Amino acid sequence: MTNEGARVWAEQGSVGVSEAANFASVFNSLVENVSLALLDKREQVRLALVTLFAGGHLLLEDAPGTGKTALARALAASLDATHSRIQFTPDLLPSDITGVTMYNQKHDEWRFHRGPVFAQIVLADEINRASPKTQSALLEVMGEGQITVANETYAIGSPFMVIATQNPVEQAGTYPLPEAQLDRFLVKTSLGYPERAAMIEVLAGSAQPDRSTKLSPLCSGADVQGWSALVAQNHVDRAVLDYVAALAEATREDESVKLGVSTRAAIGMVRCARVWAAAQGRNYVLPDDVKALAGPVWEHRIILDPDAVFAGTTTAAVVAHALASVPAPVGGN
Repeated sequence: MTNEGARVWAEQGSVGVSEAANFASVFNSLVENVSLALLDKREQVRLALVTLFAGGHLLLEDAPGTGKTALARALAASLDATHSRIQFTPDLLPSDITGVTMYNQKHDEWRFHRGPVFAQIVLADEINRASPKTQSALLEVMGEGQITVANETYAIGSPFMVIATQNPVEQAGTYPLPEAQLDRFLVKTSLGYPERAAMIEVLAGSAQPDRSTKLSPLCSGADVQGWSALVAQNHVDRAVLDYVAALAEATREDESVKLGVSTRAAIGMVRCARVWAAAQGRNYVLPDDVKALAGPVWEHRIILDPDAVFAGTTTAAVVAHALASVPAPVGGN
């Protein structure tokens, strides 16, 4: 990337420089606020916020006790947003998520009782432990932003973000998410265990382990909607769009891949890149933004050939090979 190329792309930006700078200030303040409850995880917090402002959903694959619930609570507290937690189990029913219509004898009418999905930040804990039918109830509302019960449609509202978790350790009795459903998650990441210094701070505050209760909200749901609408207009040059398309094609053409990056995944990359660039105070997207997000946005969507899996190939290696083989653009059109 040359300075001249960046200058050309900046001049074509549809979001003002001052607007991008203001968003970056809000974004970084939210990162710092959430990080007060989730120590030593700023990169994961940034990815969660990018997912939120891009209007997507987050998948966390991690061992128990790494702070997944803390992330959801801290995010909701920082946004002054409603929050709910759904523990997925094999006997969970779709109505336990969406809600149910019940007859009110006193008023002689049917009334809909909303389920826990009617919140702005929804933690779907161990989503792969529920049956496919129950999983689909949540994944439907993630894609459509609404649910239908007894022929009545109910809008969920905005912002709406699902943070789903999977336990990679225990697989007995689970129902792994099909590839088509994994594709509905905009970003996948893991928190992992904290470094030693952060772990000491966690242990020092173990008398009050839920640090999210001490957080003050920095913005409202309406603010999130406004910022999301703004950064969705952040400029992406056609050269960068061509770069994203070429990378997606490279994953599909890889010999070790059975199914590469989908069109939905490519669109998701552009959405995330717009937010990622604005979070750094830029009103234009660079190829470096795409490179930084390629792993979290694309790795979980790629299906490897069984022989490649047996040989030790990973989806991360496929994405890395695509990035190495496709030349990045060096200037705007």
